[in-house]
Amino acid sequence: MSRTAHRKVLPGFNLTLGYTLFYLGLIVLIPLSALLLKTFTLSWDQFWAAVSSPRVLAAYRLTFGASLLAALVNVFAGLLVAWVLVRYEFPGRKIVDALVDLPFALPTAVAGISLTALLASNGWLGQYLEPLGIKLAFNPAGVVIALIFIGLPFVVRTVQPVLEEHEAELEEAAMCLGATRWQTFTRVIFPTIAPALVTGFAMAFARAIGEYGSVIFIAGNVPMVSEITPLIIIGKLEQYDYAGATAVAVVMLLMSFILLLVINALQGWQRRRSGGA
Repeated sequence: MSRTAHRKVLPGFNLTLGYTLFYLGLIVLIPLSALLLKTFTLSWDQFWAAVSSPRVLAAYRLTFGASLLAALVNVFAGLLVAWVLVRYEFPGRKIVDALVDLPFALPTAVAGISLTALLASNGWLGQYLEPLGIKLAFNPAGVVIALIFIGLPFVVRTVQPVLEEHEAELEEAAMCLGATRWQTFTRVIFPTIAPALVTGFAMAFARAIGEYGSVIFIAGNVPMVSEITPLIIIGKLEQYDYAGATAVAVVMLLMSFILLLVINALQGWQRRRSGGA
């Protein structure tokens, strides 16, 4: 019986580790290596000229700024949606829960066309907003809206299971001890869901940085104004400037890696703090 209990479901460590490294190298490391090798065909001056032109710098600012803003909005909106789905029973709850996953299933180009049809000057909502001076399509605001749309499910689906597993008895005990609702949330609930929020933020942020299909239709793609970095890369590829495209992609890769590394470090610190508490 003891021998059966100690038998492993998967094969031994050497085989599984070897398969893991092989799969990781085939899917991730080899394509990234090709990206770097193509970039090395440029001299330093050529590389710097490709990644630091005013048009590319403006695209960096828009891409990372809009991605950060959209991810922050999704942290609050995603927490609210997850809270409602977990804590309340109401008619149509399952339908709302299913709608959260719609951005996952919907092709990004379809999402971009739908948002444009909704927010353009002749769209269902845009025709009423634009006379009021509120223009959401074909400018940076449209980029942020598209990124919020595609990033919301990451936060909701990360926070929702944590809220479902949270013990309601802890909240009741805090309230019995005289804690207000705000104190109960900040001192009992929030420390539990904070790592999940950071994870959802990181996933939404990473997805937004590389998003293309849902943005190009609503952004307007005006150089120096509403042009995102993935569009810069696509434009260079269409001009057969493969080295320039990979140079911009390498900068995006390095910046994304550094930001995700910082976010993961903060997440680990939060978990250690919660565990120590």
